[in-house]
Amino acid sequence: MTKLPNKSTKTGKEQNLKSTTSRRNFIRNTTFAIGGLTIVPRHVLGRGFMAPSDKINLGFIGLGKQSNGLANSFLTHTEAQIVAGCDVWSTKREWFEQLIEKKYAEKRSAQNYKGVQTYLDYNELLERKDIDAVVIVTPDHWHALQAIDAMNAGKDVYCEKPLTHSIAEGVDMVKTAHKTKKIVQTGSMQRSWENFEKAVEIVQSGKLGEIKKVLVNVGDPAKPYDLSAEELPKEVDWNKWCGPAPLLAYNHRLSPAMSQDFWPDWRLYKETGGGILCDWGAHMFDVAQWALGMDETGPVKFVPPTKPNSVRGLKMYYENGIEMVHEDFGRGWGVRFMGTEGSMDVSRQYLETNPASILSNEGGKNHEELFKARGNHYQNWLTAIKERTQPVCGVEVGHRSATVCNIANIAYQLNRPLQWDPNKEVFKGDKEANDLRVFKARKF
Repeated sequence: MTKLPNKSTKTGKEQNLKSTTSRRNFIRNTTFAIGGLTIVPRHVLGRGFMAPSDKINLGFIGLGKQSNGLANSFLTHTEAQIVAGCDVWSTKREWFEQLIEKKYAEKRSAQNYKGVQTYLDYNELLERKDIDAVVIVTPDHWHALQAIDAMNAGKDVYCEKPLTHSIAEGVDMVKTAHKTKKIVQTGSMQRSWENFEKAVEIVQSGKLGEIKKVLVNVGDPAKPYDLSAEELPKEVDWNKWCGPAPLLAYNHRLSPAMSQDFWPDWRLYKETGGGILCDWGAHMFDVAQWALGMDETGPVKFVPPTKPNSVRGLKMYYENGIEMVHEDFGRGWGVRFMGTEGSMDVSRQYLETNPASILSNEGGKNHEELFKARGNHYQNWLTAIKERTQPVCGVEVGHRSATVCNIANIAYQLNRPLQWDPNKEVFKGDKEANDLRVFKARKF
C-alpha cells in the first residue's frame, strides 16, 4: 500500500486501527456475490493478502485440445475462476469464450456469463492486474518463455509437461521462480494419483529390496521436422505460433484447426517438442526419479546403444550405481522397478508386484481401488498459491524430470556416452553436447 505523507498528529497505533476499521467497513460494504460465491475484491485486502472466500483468477495461455480438459478440471474441482485466455488461432479464442461461458452458466445458473476475455498476444493477458495465475498449455517450445514472462509479471504458473524444451530453459525457469517467489506446478498429474503414490511408497519402503535396475518404456526420440507444406489457414497467426522455433512450413498435423479433432504432432519434432520420449517420458521418467529419491538431481552417465539411429536401449546410471534403461518391456508406457527382493510394474493401467504378496500385504485399499481415487493436482497448486508453499510437483521437480528426457534426446542424437554433472548442470568435457543444452530461439 502506498505510504502517504503523515500530516496527522495521531500515533501510528491509532492510525493503523483507523485504517483497519475503515478497511473492514469497506469490505463489508463492497462484498458481492457471483453465482452464490461470495468474493471480496483483492485490492481491498492489501497487497499479497487473499481472503479464504476469494477465487483465484486464472488466465489460460494456449487454447487447444488439452485446454478443454484442464479448463473443466479447474472449473469443477477447484477454487479458481477463469477470466481470460489467449491463442494465435481466432477460432480457438471464440471456442474458448463459448466453452467457459457455457460452463459457468451451467454451474452457476447464470445466463450469458461474460467474464472471459481472449487475446492474440499472451503479453496482453499478463498485463491484467486482476489475473493471479496462468495455465500454460502451449507446445513445448513456448513453455519456458511464457512461464518466465508470467512470473516476472507477478503471476503464479501451472505449466504443462514437459516443463521445458531444453536444459538451459529449465535452469532459467528455476532461477526465475526463486527470484520472484512464484509458485510453479508442473502438469505431471501422476504425482497426485494414488496408484503412483503407492508405487513410490513400496520402492522407498524397501519391500523390493535394494533397487538395481529400472526399465522405462516411452516412445521415440525427437526427429527433425519433415511435414509437407500446406495452405495456411487465415484464422491463425503462424509467425506467432512458431514464435521462438524456426518458421516452419504449415501442416495441419502440426497444428490442427478446431474442426480437426486429434492430438497434434508438434510433440514429435525437435523444433517444437521432444518426441514421445519427452512427451511421455516427462510422466514415466518422473515416476522413476520420484521413487528413487532423485527429484533434485539425475543420472550422471548416459550410454546410447551402439547401433546408429536407435530409438530404444539408452542406459542411464545414477551416482549410486542404479541403472535406468529406456526399454520396451512389453506392457505399454510404464515403469518396472527391479530389486533384490522383487519387482514392480506401474503405469496408468496397472500396479503389480512380483511376488504378488508385496502388494497384497500392504493392507488398506487393494490395487483396483487405487485407480478409482485420484488426487486433485489442480487444487494442490491453488492451495500452494494461497499458502505460499511448494506444490506436489514444483519447478525444480519438473525441470529435473524434463532434463532426463532432454539429455536422452541429446544422447540418441550424438550417439556416444555422455558424462553429466547434475550439480553444475553441464556435460563434462563435451562442448557439442553442452551447446545442445540451449534452445536457440528465433527472433520474431
